[in-house]
Amino acid sequence: MLASANPKKVAELSATFLGLGITAPDGSPVELLPRPDSVADVIEDADSFVGNARLKAAALALATAEVAIADDSGLTVDALDGAPGVYSARYAGEGASDDANLQKLLSELDRLADLADPAHPVSRAAQFRCAIVLRWPDGFELCALGSVAGRICEQPAGSAGFGYDPVFVPDLGDGRTFAQMSPEEKQSISHRGEALRNLAAQLGH
Repeated sequence: MLASANPKKVAELSATFLGLGITAPDGSPVELLPRPDSVADVIEDADSFVGNARLKAAALALATAEVAIADDSGLTVDALDGAPGVYSARYAGEGASDDANLQKLLSELDRLADLADPAHPVSRAAQFRCAIVLRWPDGFELCALGSVAGRICEQPAGSAGFGYDPVFVPDLGDGRTFAQMSPEEKQSISHRGEALRNLAAQLGH
């Protein structure tokens, strides 16, 4: 059971599980199901990605008596002292859209650039970070981390992915944003892909 009702995230994680060959103990494919409508959103008030992922996974496992997987991920920007960080999904306010969050990020960097000494331009270095917690109803859990370094471009580019993907250019890529990559290209270098590969290793895959 996936602690998310976001269909894009469900599809992305499902495809990655399949690609990594993660299976159930009996060898059958793992089917990831979105969080049921009957299970309310968890208040994500932890001060770390791991803490928020654990809150969501524990609540879902308790509510459904199923094995639950939750991830918490976000963008940390050097020039913004690590913001938006754990507030990435609500950077522009509670219930903010992806576009609103993205536009606030670009506005904040533009504001700093306007105040900066031209001889010392504002760094646009950033990192996507991810924590994944796999939780069993009996309380046993596994935790895996992933990160990818990159930079924030000046204008959004691409229509794939979600969140801040249109403005994040990974250092390991070829100059395209995550939103300009295919799902397979993105997962091969992304923070979530790395975290899932680390989780697969813990599961013996």
